[in-house]
Amino acid sequence: MGMTMTEKILAAHAGLTEVAAGELVNAKLDLVLANDVTGPLAIKEFEKIGIEQVFDKEKIVLIPDHFAPAKDIDSAQQCLELKSFSRKQDLSHYYEVGRCGIEHCFLPEQGLVLPGDVVIGADSHTCTYGGLAAFSTGVGSTDLAVGMARGELWFRVPETMKIVLQGKPRNPWVTGKDYILAVIGRIGVDGARYKTLEFVGEAISNLSVDGRLTMANMAIEAGAKNGIMPADEKTIEYVRTRAQRPWQIYQSDEDAVYSEVIEIDVTNLQPQVAFPHLPSKTRDVLEAREVQIDQVVIGSCTNGRWEDLEVAASILQGKKVHPEVRVIVIPGTREIYLQAVREGLVEIFVEAGAVVSTPTCGPCLGGYMGILAKGERAVATTNRNFVGRMGHPESEVYLANPAVAAASALLGRIASPEEVCR
Repeated sequence: MGMTMTEKILAAHAGLTEVAAGELVNAKLDLVLANDVTGPLAIKEFEKIGIEQVFDKEKIVLIPDHFAPAKDIDSAQQCLELKSFSRKQDLSHYYEVGRCGIEHCFLPEQGLVLPGDVVIGADSHTCTYGGLAAFSTGVGSTDLAVGMARGELWFRVPETMKIVLQGKPRNPWVTGKDYILAVIGRIGVDGARYKTLEFVGEAISNLSVDGRLTMANMAIEAGAKNGIMPADEKTIEYVRTRAQRPWQIYQSDEDAVYSEVIEIDVTNLQPQVAFPHLPSKTRDVLEAREVQIDQVVIGSCTNGRWEDLEVAASILQGKKVHPEVRVIVIPGTREIYLQAVREGLVEIFVEAGAVVSTPTCGPCLGGYMGILAKGERAVATTNRNFVGRMGHPESEVYLANPAVAAASALLGRIASPEEVCR
């Protein structure tokens, strides 16, 4: 019987010739990740185990990105605990503010995650790396501590749901963000609970690596254990200049077993907007144009990559943000920020009336740098719009792609890019 990509990766890392959905396996880990929110909790659990040293100082990555640069004394303490543990363990991959960025943008950029890897992170959006054909998933602080100590972790092999995205969108503003919102809108926020979402089809082949990472990032919003897509020439080109170690590409067998196959034709797909308070409450942007807004956030581990900033800048260039809207642009990494400076995007944003932040998760989780007041509404390129996600429990967050976010910033309401780019 054939195996899926995810099954092959887990089998290889468990030292087995084959596995099947539902089996329990102990898999070797290629990378273990934590941030300033989850890291201190995992460190405390690690210390309880009684092991002095992590399993491999080259395979632990600690990044302060959620409340960093520290917004208050408590967050400063969290960041200090991360740095102190890194010093004690002599970790190779601790990155201070100003040298890194948002973890799920930074790791692929630096070649720390590669095709065929098994990666765990104490952050639910660790599933991002499936965009590079890796098995990656979020775990709790105890599991992360065990991973840091032993270099392996047990997994129940997930069933795989195949999502076939066919066609080529006629609307030029449709992106990977719209694909994944359409999928979540179709299957719901628990439609792939503890399953693998394997994305294939013409639409995926035509999608950039940035777009693929965006899609995999939001697999968790459908309840998935991981999202993953096949490696191709685009994947190889992306990792070839970044990788500092070998990698292995796995492809699903033709006779692999899937729990379900869902086909979606994206030809007539319009930019999607997820209404409060679930990522599954999706509508075409043309159905959302009556919603007045107070804030726009362009960034996050979902849409803070180069092509995201580039498309937003192309819409904002030479125009002014609506006078009653505040716009926050957050590059995903230091390198993206520098490129935005060198190529004039930062000037475009500032001239338009936006503010540009150093890389941080900030407003995405209601941390800082863009908290919403009671009754305020935001369009955000982030991944979640739960009650109180970005501030007051009576505020609202509408999820959209960067083009929709930029157009909405100009008109003061949710807008289609065609309305401002004629």
